[in-house]
Formats: sequence, structure tokens, C-alpha cells
Amino acid sequence: MAEIFREAALRRGLFTSGSRIRLRPENILWGESAARLVAAGTARPLAGGPAAFTTIEIVARSRDGVLLAGPVPLAEAVRWAEQDGLAATLATELDALSAPRPSLCGLPQDRPLVMGIVNVTPDSFSDGGDFADGAIAIDHAFELLMQGADILDIGGESTRPGADPVPVEEELRRVVPVIEGIRRRAGAKRPVISVDTRRPDVMRAALDAGADIINDVTGLKDPESRRIVAEAGVPAMLMHMRGEPQSMQGEAVYDFSPLQVLEELEERVLEAERDGIARARMIVDPGVGFAKNATHNLEVLARLGLLHGLGCPVLLGVSRKRFIGLLSREEPAKQRVPGSLAAALAGMEQGVQILRVHDVAETVQALKIWAAVAGER
Repeated sequence: MAEIFREAALRRGLFTSGSRIRLRPENILWGESAARLVAAGTARPLAGGPAAFTTIEIVARSRDGVLLAGPVPLAEAVRWAEQDGLAATLATELDALSAPRPSLCGLPQDRPLVMGIVNVTPDSFSDGGDFADGAIAIDHAFELLMQGADILDIGGESTRPGADPVPVEEELRRVVPVIEGIRRRAGAKRPVISVDTRRPDVMRAALDAGADIINDVTGLKDPESRRIVAEAGVPAMLMHMRGEPQSMQGEAVYDFSPLQVLEELEERVLEAERDGIARARMIVDPGVGFAKNATHNLEVLARLGLLHGLGCPVLLGVSRKRFIGLLSREEPAKQRVPGSLAAALAGMEQGVQILRVHDVAETVQALKIWAAVAGER
């Protein structure tokens, strides 16, 4: 664990050590309050709005450890940066936080999007194979659309901790007919579909079957996956994970998990850019539960806002995750809906743009109440 220096870091000038400065937006507001403060110059829009932030936490890594300072009002941060010759650096980081995110397959980024999970697997941790049959999976997909899902995420391989890999042929047999079936039934309505896979062959076949988005738990680590996404020109969701599902929990060792997750995701983003994938087509996911223990999950959730500095929409998948049971009464997956909603709304408080969930109706209802209250602040 790295040494953590908190409030005194700013006053001691430790951020002038040449380390990369990261910013986490704080005091995030919505509605008329946000618009009024942006107009007054005391807040900056978050990801183009409608949310805005008035303060930041400053995070950096130095020879001494991880440096944290905040919350710092924006005007004070600008004055400090000017005094230390870092005005341009701060402006670049603030611009990354504030720049508008493009629409996702025609879906606007001015409200939170809900991604409904369709697991076409017999061994999912969350639903125990309820939708392993293709016809049932298609019916479930349309039920999720009726409940308010913006995106359908179709997966044919469980990547839970300890899961055995599925042969590519079997994964193809599971997901391709479901994507094709949804497309046939939907006709001209054309719902947005993502395919949850780490295999290039499955990505290619899913896109041919009608998928719109690639959702890769490895963050497009495979060069062939990056080539397919670049050539197809489709959006891609890059998740943070270390190692393989069977062994990844053995790699859950961090000095400061929020910053390391950001740094490692940034490597994936830059690698994808070098291979021809525009950052405007990337979505980042912190990978809650993937090569992370319960403490790491909470640390990452507490500083999710750091990921906005990558200039990409942020996706959060906490639905029915094991850490919820660990923090409660060891409830089985299907009884973790209240905890899932609480974690999702904690993400919304940090400006997350997409929620990946099993329980769409409950999430949509929770978001409506949350948005109504947030808009009145």
C-alpha cells in the first residue's frame, strides 16, 4: 500500500514534483442549480451536462506515495495552478472532465442510460441459467425493453471469478441466434444491442448478426479485437480486469486501487487509439468485482469520478455483485437488488452515464426518483 498524503499535499507543494495530476469532480449538481452556477462561472459542466461540479479532488502519484487534496473550489485550484506554473495542465484536465460525450448509437448522453443484461449461459452467478435457452433469452430481452432498457447486453460466457472458459464454438451457438432473433422480432424499431465477449471470433460474428456495440471485459487487450472494432467503426466498452476469470482474484493487489484502475484503463484506451479506435467511441468500466476484493470495490466506487478524466462515458456494473452480500447478510444474488440500487445511485452521484443491470424495472424507477430529487437541489 502506498503512503497516502492528504490535505497537506496542496499546501506543501508536492504536486509540483512532475507527477501526472488527476482530477475527481465533487459537489456534483443537476438541473437549474447546475445551469445557474455554470453561467456564473463557479461550476463546470460534467461531460457536457446536464450535471456540473463546483469542486475537485486533486490526485497524483509522487516518489513519496499517492497525494490527495480536496475538495478544492475551482477558482482556488486555478489560482494554485497559476502560482506553480501548472495552469495549462489543470486546464487540460478540466477540459477532459467537461467535454460533451457523443451520442451512443443514437442514444443521448444527457441522461443516465440503462443496459439490461441477458445472460445466455447455464452458469451465471446472477440468474443461474434462467435464460440459457435462446427463445427464453429473446423473450427476456423484450421484457427488459418494455421495462425501460436503453441497451441490451447479450453474453454467452460467464466471466465471474473462478469461471471456466467456454469454447468459442459454444459461445457462438449461444449468442448469435439470440442477437438475430431480437433483430427479426424488433424489425424497424432496432433496439441497441451490445455483445459481452472477449473473443474476436465472437465479436465478428455478433456484429454480422446485428450487434451495435462490443463490451469486452479485457478492455480490448487482444490486438485482433481492436482491429475488428476499428474496422467496424462501432463503439466499444473497455472494462478493467487483470488476468483471467479463473485466477484474477489472485491479482487483486493494489497500492491505491482507484488510481491504479484509472492508470490501467488509460493504457487500454491509449492502445485502442493507437490501433485506430477513436476515443469518442470508447466507454470505460472500472470492473467492479474483477480482480478486486470487497475493499477495493468500495475504494473504486468512492472515487469513480476519476474516470471522467479519460474523456469517455463511464459504465458501472454493480448489479447483484458478491460484495453486496458480503456487506450485508450473505444474501444470494437474486436477493441483492436493494444493495444493487444503492450502489448504482452512489455511482450516479459521481456522474456515471451508463448502468449495467439485471433488474431494469427497479433501476428505472429508482433513477426517476433520484433524478427528480437531484433536479430540485
